[in-house]
Amino acid sequence: MPVMPDSWIREKAQSAKMVEPFVEAQKREGMISYGLSSYGYDARLADEFRIFTNVDNALVDPKNFSSTSFVERQGKECIIPPNSFVLCRTVEYFRVPRDILVICLGKSTYARCGLIVNVTPLEPEWEGHVTLEISNTTPLPAKVYANEGICQFLFLQGAGPCEVSYADRAGKYMKQTGVTLPRI
Repeated sequence: MPVMPDSWIREKAQSAKMVEPFVEAQKREGMISYGLSSYGYDARLADEFRIFTNVDNALVDPKNFSSTSFVERQGKECIIPPNSFVLCRTVEYFRVPRDILVICLGKSTYARCGLIVNVTPLEPEWEGHVTLEISNTTPLPAKVYANEGICQFLFLQGAGPCEVSYADRAGKYMKQTGVTLPRI
């Protein structure tokens, strides 16, 4: 699977609205960079956060997920408690073509601070805001910034379109907006 270059990403972003809003060049002055890069797209962190806490002694269960596991915050930044994590989302809305698989990687600026960005692959014909999990692996509180770069998406093109896409399967996270919690 070849990784798609910036020219391909730019064309698909404009013709197929693959990434909206789309920023054509890296923005980096005084902030963590975002926008189109050589072989990917650096997405921004939105200002919605679900910070996990153990105040109510909740259990995290993907089959019976409780909102008492976290507190909701909105703002320009988020403090992630030590050895904890936050659910958040991208500013950008993605529409993945049928012959493309998208992989997410964390940005090195945050990785060097002990913050790990995790997201599952964006499957062919999936669309929505991407819900991200940011883990703070350090024993110290850590800060992330809304409307700045958080991760890079790499677009991999298959030899042809897949037989069954995420849309064909009517995936449960299709067209998600906002921070989306686990579903069964």
